Amino acid sequence: MDKGPTVDEAREDSNRPLPRPTDDFAPLLESNDPVMQRLLETAKRAAGSDAPILLTGESGTGKDVLAHQIHRWSPRAESPFVTVDCTSHAEHLLESELFGHMRGAFTGAINDEPGGLEAAHGGYIFLDEISDLTAPLQTRLLHFIKEQSFERMGSERTITVDARIIAASNHDLVSEVAARRFREDLYYRLGVITLRVPALRQRPGDVLPLTIRMLAGATVRNHGPRLGLSPEASSALVRYRWPGNIRELRNVIERAAVLCPDDLVTPEYLPDLLCNDPSSATTPSASLDDIEREHIIRVMAESPTLEIAANKLGINVATLWRRRKRYGLAATPNVPRN
Repeated sequence: MDKGPTVDEAREDSNRPLPRPTDDFAPLLESNDPVMQRLLETAKRAAGSDAPILLTGESGTGKDVLAHQIHRWSPRAESPFVTVDCTSHAEHLLESELFGHMRGAFTGAINDEPGGLEAAHGGYIFLDEISDLTAPLQTRLLHFIKEQSFERMGSERTITVDARIIAASNHDLVSEVAARRFREDLYYRLGVITLRVPALRQRPGDVLPLTIRMLAGATVRNHGPRLGLSPEASSALVRYRWPGNIRELRNVIERAAVLCPDDLVTPEYLPDLLCNDPSSATTPSASLDDIEREHIIRVMAESPTLEIAANKLGINVATLWRRRKRYGLAATPNVPRN
């Protein structure tokens, strides 16, 4: 097969805009949760390699934000970051979005157009919801991963690019492979490094810090006064199970910032479902102090020293001593006295 132009030559006459990273969910990366901290440490190490990365986890957990951050940590940080949503196109349009097309390749293809892989040359391509790729596109993507080359739709000229892949899915790809809906060889190629982003309910200690940061951003965007949280609103936020994860939290906070006329968010400015969630892990009568006490006990039980526990909680050791005294935890046996 004829080896066609390099990607630089192929892109020479293209004015295709490159998507830019977004910081909408930046607070996701500031966590006191040990599971999340380990995930970020692993992601930072992985950023230094060129191996494909597979991000898994529920919808709304911020897999796209982590993908952007891996790009920023990597040696390719100054190169493009291109996102392709594998759910948003018909098959031939998605094939064009990935691989590009030549004029006349399909109805409506009136010009030669490069695809996302060409646009990502030297940098990253983020394939969101990779499980939605059809079987033929899975085969084409597998070929690209093996050869780092492909042909545009309607062309026999091979283009070679250097683009690192980050793929994401909120589906269980192991089950998809078992059901023969996803190629096993593609799964192993993509999952050289697999990172699972935890659900928000699995990191309850991050809910209020995330809320405070998001609330500050929401008030700036909506040109409103600085807002605080009432104890009742804080308690409701911590109790809620957050099925929509970080995305749902952000929407709730944006709503509160728009509707709240005062400087304090109370439960009346939160969605009714949030305040009356029957699946809440904590009983509705629990106070914010009860929630904080339970969280401190859990973190202390997981930490060998007070310094480590305080670091996980995002406070200093002196503050942790005061909280232990306040909640009667001075004799907690799991944490040695220093």
